[in-house]
Amino acid sequence: MQLKPLQDRVVVQRLDEETKTAGGIIIPDNHVEKPSQGKILAVGGGYRMPDGSMRNLEVKVGDTVLFGKYSGTSVKVEGKEVLVMKEDEILGVLH
Repeated sequence: MQLKPLQDRVVVQRLDEETKTAGGIIIPDNHVEKPSQGKILAVGGGYRMPDGSMRNLEVKVGDTVLFGKYSGTSVKVEGKEVLVMKEDEILGVLH
């Protein structure tokens, strides 16, 4: 990947959501919401604290995360659409 995020930002690739309900009904593409789960592709160097020290990010490359519906900024890198967001926009890490 040619994009290195700065400070407390991360690069996330959205994971595809299921287009079929639990009952077996197929949802058409135009009614599927954007997924709110993604995989971390790159992380920045960390967050600068008020005293000047650096705090490392809690997420790492490869983590599967949950984020808000309208979080991040969508950009295209190497033909793929990814999100660039601050670490504090991530709601949690899925295990």
